[in-house]
Amino acid sequence: MPNNQTKRIAHGAMMIALFTILIAIAIYVPVLNLIAMLFAPLPLAWYSAKYDRSSSVLVAVLGCIIPFFFGGLLALPFSLIFAAIGVVMGDALRLKRSKVFLLMSTGVTILITFAIEYLISIKLLETDFIKEFMEFMRENYSQAMTLSESLNGQQSAITADMMNVMFETMETVIPASITLGVFLFAFIIITINLPLLKRFGVNVPKFNAFKDMRLPRAVLWYYLIVLSINLFLSPEPGTALFVICLNFSIVLWILLTLQGISFVHFCLDAYGSPSFLKVLITIMAIPLYSYFVLIGIVDLGFDIRSFVKGKIQK
Repeated sequence: MPNNQTKRIAHGAMMIALFTILIAIAIYVPVLNLIAMLFAPLPLAWYSAKYDRSSSVLVAVLGCIIPFFFGGLLALPFSLIFAAIGVVMGDALRLKRSKVFLLMSTGVTILITFAIEYLISIKLLETDFIKEFMEFMRENYSQAMTLSESLNGQQSAITADMMNVMFETMETVIPASITLGVFLFAFIIITINLPLLKRFGVNVPKFNAFKDMRLPRAVLWYYLIVLSINLFLSPEPGTALFVICLNFSIVLWILLTLQGISFVHFCLDAYGSPSFLKVLITIMAIPLYSYFVLIGIVDLGFDIRSFVKGKIQK
């Protein structure tokens, strides 16, 4: 027992030190900071996968406190997010959860941590970094348009009113953009770190093939609810209901588009089509996303994959 306790403390100290180094690189070293951010959750994920939850949380808390002494408040947001990611990833691996569960739990953890830090920055620091970023982009875009007009001697095709509408739309869809970006970031982190964790002796799950992807049927019901609200209630632009419906619509469109692409990949694979067709179909899905949304709806609503299998077997 004492040996196990000593081993646990030693491993915890090593992981805290490694986590602190990665956070320091992420803050202070240009270029390498992007790489450090991708691997920052790895030490705590490995520790959480090996030891119980209470020990992992303690190590994560210490991992957040120590970077604060050399990085100040700047280090705290970084360390909190990546420590939370590491603990959640490792805990899911220790409990032998599926890779989909791992992705969802990691994405939700990042969202919750980001939301808490955003609220703290507004309430305590009186800084709305999202609003400041949008104002910075608006000013830069306006300056670029002015410079282009002065160089070309012609009025820009985009008027001030059009630019205002464009940025208002961008501000409206910020929740959906952040949500999609967070889950993409979670997917990248999982994809990069799981092979390393496997090398360190951790049992890691695998995703099913993309062609076998099946979203929960609840996604279809969410889409029908949002569609019904848009058709029958027609929320006014700028209202809370309009913002909610628009952001939900964007997320659901992307999910159903992925479901439609998955079904097409399933059909191509079933008929033994060459791989370049899958690449071509995936590229075509970008401009033709509305058709793939329809395919995704049909795929979720009806068991047409069994029908395709039956046709091939005959």
